[in-house]
Amino acid sequence: MGFVLYNTLSASLEEFVPINPPQVNIYTCGVTVYDNSHVGHGRSLIVFDVFRRYLEKLGYRVKFVRNFTDIDDKIINKANEEGKDFMSIANRYIASYYLDMEAINVKPANVEPRVTEHMEEIIALISKLIEIGKAYESDGDVYFSIDSFKDYGKLSKRSPEELEAGARIEPSSKKNNPLDFALWKASKSHEPGWESPWSYGRPGWHTECVAMIFKHLGETIDIHAGGIDLVFPHHENEIAQAESITGKPFARYWMHNGLVTVGGKKMSKSLGNFVTLKDIYTKYHPDVLRLLVLFTHYRSPLDFSFEKMEETKKAYERLKSAVEDIEPLKAIAKEGNPVLNIDFYSLEKTTQEQFYKALSEDFNTSLALAHVFNAVGELNRTKTESFKVGYITPKELEGYIFLANSLKQTLKDIFGLLEENTLSTTLKTLEPASSINISTEFLEILINARNLAKENKDFKVADFIRDELLKQGIKLEDTKAGTIWKKL
Repeated sequence: MGFVLYNTLSASLEEFVPINPPQVNIYTCGVTVYDNSHVGHGRSLIVFDVFRRYLEKLGYRVKFVRNFTDIDDKIINKANEEGKDFMSIANRYIASYYLDMEAINVKPANVEPRVTEHMEEIIALISKLIEIGKAYESDGDVYFSIDSFKDYGKLSKRSPEELEAGARIEPSSKKNNPLDFALWKASKSHEPGWESPWSYGRPGWHTECVAMIFKHLGETIDIHAGGIDLVFPHHENEIAQAESITGKPFARYWMHNGLVTVGGKKMSKSLGNFVTLKDIYTKYHPDVLRLLVLFTHYRSPLDFSFEKMEETKKAYERLKSAVEDIEPLKAIAKEGNPVLNIDFYSLEKTTQEQFYKALSEDFNTSLALAHVFNAVGELNRTKTESFKVGYITPKELEGYIFLANSLKQTLKDIFGLLEENTLSTTLKTLEPASSINISTEFLEILINARNLAKENKDFKVADFIRDELLKQGIKLEDTKAGTIWKKL
């Protein structure tokens, strides 16, 4: 089944044609791990989780890569505030991230690379850019020269002059052009770093993703995804680096989700108007958040409020009542005149056709859900009338169950709704090539996630992590000195 997507690069709807069908390679920018994830992060994670499920349902073989930025000024600042090593901060919040993803039922990526494990590739990439005259070293730092890339600005649709006028650029005597961006930054005496030909330092943010994409997906990928706020400068700068080296398109399609706002302002930690994912799933069923996200087209802004969460909760309860609460109907099944004369089989066929058609037109989850809730309305109307007259005919009940099961399976398979959350996929889905598999470090991350769950009194999740590791032949033991593990 074909479909069209809005490509930020062309600013138009395009038919989706993978490079090597049925393989589809997707990269989405992950979180910077210095704090807990908030609803703004959650929207992007849910949108592309559902898009991936949709592709897989259509029969595509998806390789999905999502990174962790585990070295950054914010991480270093947090470590300094707490008097801890930066890596302990990164590991803590990667653990928290896994707990959040399990809670909101976002599947792990096939590969989840960390920046700190790709220094060799990053340094090689920067060296290549210097060698071909696209970057220059300046007093221990390395900058990319935007004047060397004639297509700079093609993603954001603005010229360098417009970008400079509209950007908040920190002046530096080290730069040839104010818009030149850092590929490598020399570390100060008290900061972590890595040895390089230029200085003891660390990479710039925009270089990390290019190096990891080249390593795990190749020089040209099918889809590069992320939030609309990443178009400039992050994704613009990725394109400049990658295409300067290869001379080929970096990504065939650029897919960006709209921002989450609060009262019209972007939800962000810097503004202090954020709501963490933990704030949500400790108060609501996680499916309510998924529904809230999917009720809005992915490219449109989503203005968050707890009033909207309450409205969405009511919609979710109507959905669950229609497709899951069937036993009371079975109890009143008996022969008689049809209650409403609804053709559930025709309604199921029409709903499925409309559902997939909506998704084929720029992944319109909002319209797809409208069709689902139309069918849900008919199911609930049938329940109400059946209880009013005191019966439902066996034939009607059979049709009701057929439609309810069809809706439930579709919502489970594609939207990740109405299914049990399983952290075991984290252990089973990651490829051997991933930098996070069942290694000592990854086990420590999962142990940290379990400890966080216990602190939050989420013993179901804590026990789940323990039990799933046991299935993998790894036993956890809680001691006075902390949690230890051993292979059985």
